[in-house]
Amino acid sequence: MDPDPTRAGGGCLQGHADDPDLARRLAFLIAVDALKHVERRTRLFDGSRRENSAEHSWHLALFALTLAPHAPPGADAARAAAMLLLHDVVEVRAGDTFAYDAGAVAGQHEREALAAGELFGMLPAPQAAEFRALWDEFEAGATPTACYANAIDRLQPMMQNDANAGGTWREHGVTRAAVFDRARPVAAGLPAAWDALCRTIDAHCASGAILADATGAAGGSAP
Repeated sequence: MDPDPTRAGGGCLQGHADDPDLARRLAFLIAVDALKHVERRTRLFDGSRRENSAEHSWHLALFALTLAPHAPPGADAARAAAMLLLHDVVEVRAGDTFAYDAGAVAGQHEREALAAGELFGMLPAPQAAEFRALWDEFEAGATPTACYANAIDRLQPMMQNDANAGGTWREHGVTRAAVFDRARPVAAGLPAAWDALCRTIDAHCASGAILADATGAAGGSAP
């Protein structure tokens, strides 16, 4: 593999483009192709292998469009899909951060914000600003659209774990409190799915795939 996966590469069409604006856009698209090489911890629904971040982003965008009738008031499903296509491109530079690794999560935003500046900076200024604004809106999670997008980002890997007998929860000894802390955005951003998600989590607590909290709670209701 190319030691610098973000390098545009010689001999590509963008190297022959006379229009600098077009060349910059194509160079960005070539750079983010490396997202296909970023492996996540969660496995595909069929359990055959781990998902990569490009597949994850596509699936989240499709979730946003498909679940649009259940989006909270004021959410724009198409804008949410755009956020979900963009928010993980930073992993080309920053790598994937495992959600239940507290040490890695501590510096995640700083690493990814730096990568966002570098990658979106490859684009012409107006589009760079547009993409960065979408990325920042998702990170802040304050608008109805961002709440919806964040809920989907949390729900999809939990569905994958459910399909894989607990998946990363079982593999990494994740506690009920940690899972519910990670799941919490679903309550506000996709409330129609919240009760079913709570029941799913509690079922995995009962099976032992999710560890009991230090207090001994192993299931029964959301905290």
